[in-house]
Amino acid sequence: MRTKNLTRRRFLATTAATSALVAMPYVRGSYAAGKLSVGFWDHWVPGANKAMTEICEAWAKAERVDLTIDYISTQGNKLLLTISVEAQAKSGHDIMDFSAWEPAQHADSLEPMDDVMREVLARNGPVDPVVDYLGKPSGQWLAVPGIRGTLLLCSCSRFDLLKEHAGIDIQAMYPPGAQPTKAADDWTWENFLPAAEKCHKAGYAFGLPLGVTTDSVDWVGALFEAFGAKLVDAKGNVTVKSDVVGRALDYAKRLAAFLPPDVSAWDNTSNNKWLISGKGALIFNPPSAWAVAKRDAPQVAEKLWTHAMPKGPAGRYVAMLPRMQGLWNFSKNKSAAKSLMLHVSSREAAERLVAACQGYDLPPFVKFNDFKTWDEEGPPKGTISHYPNKGDQVPMIPGAPAPPLIAAQIYNQAIMPKMILRMVQGEPMEKTLAWAATEVEGFMRT
Repeated sequence: MRTKNLTRRRFLATTAATSALVAMPYVRGSYAAGKLSVGFWDHWVPGANKAMTEICEAWAKAERVDLTIDYISTQGNKLLLTISVEAQAKSGHDIMDFSAWEPAQHADSLEPMDDVMREVLARNGPVDPVVDYLGKPSGQWLAVPGIRGTLLLCSCSRFDLLKEHAGIDIQAMYPPGAQPTKAADDWTWENFLPAAEKCHKAGYAFGLPLGVTTDSVDWVGALFEAFGAKLVDAKGNVTVKSDVVGRALDYAKRLAAFLPPDVSAWDNTSNNKWLISGKGALIFNPPSAWAVAKRDAPQVAEKLWTHAMPKGPAGRYVAMLPRMQGLWNFSKNKSAAKSLMLHVSSREAAERLVAACQGYDLPPFVKFNDFKTWDEEGPPKGTISHYPNKGDQVPMIPGAPAPPLIAAQIYNQAIMPKMILRMVQGEPMEKTLAWAATEVEGFMRT
């Protein structure tokens, strides 16, 4: 029997290959073959789905996996209903796209993702704490942070109207390709109120919805957080009847006087339409209105600027709406699923996806905020440069820090916007606070 000498070069090559396999446990092999089906959110930006398909199909070809991708719309709650049906039937796609509270709501049907997340975090760096809170509601990762569809509900302003009617130079506060300037210290909720009044009197009211919609909950939640107002604390204690909640409500009631009269009936498209029509000076949203205006109302698009939220007594906060991918625990091809989830969370994939959606998506990994797309998009060039989080702004999600299943009820039932509307309609604050406390206590019994 011949014996082959093990040279130093051969030893190092063998060791490197073995180390790579240990670090990347989901690389191609016999266990990463077979069939795999994925249900992704149907992106509204043309070209975004195509980029995701190409990334996934390239992986499938390399891994010899028979891959099926379905893009499922959120219109009519189709994606939400599909998730619920599959969880109940214990059958369907292997990987599903989840939003916000859904990992906690379907925890019993999801495969733990701690092994995948160890590799993702080691490679990409930390995620925003909001994603941590939602992705591992009981201390164990149940989903992998998604690139597509994760967004911030920040300010989108007509910089010309704010400057002309309210004397606010947003571009000087938030210059393209740079951190916010010292002037941004004056972008506060205190100064926001007179600005809203002045723009309202000039015929360009701020388009802030107050209905049972996610857009309503998100901006109102950020306002409450900026005042330090929480309805339930992290331990599950009801904190509705507090001075800070009262102060936030009083402010919101005064602000509501300068909003369009029908905002309680607005849906999630109404604020976008308000801005695109040229009637409004500001909304709180990702760059969706700008992207549509670029196509349908370029004279409006070239005057829009995306930037941070106002600052309150407790800080500057912005609502974050994360998307995540989860793996059903009844999947028959978990190894291939984990391999794909690892692949699509890479920096290379993220940068390509961000470019494909014109910067609408915000990867939840802090280290990914340096992609060039946000500084280069226009017109005007730099209009979404401050869409990625910069400066002293802190992402949050309304309902937190309450335990996620309770926070989900606060969010989904739009408790905070409803409180404002009750006050606007003349209800005494004490009665509004008592109503909200009763509602929240009821969530804890369900």
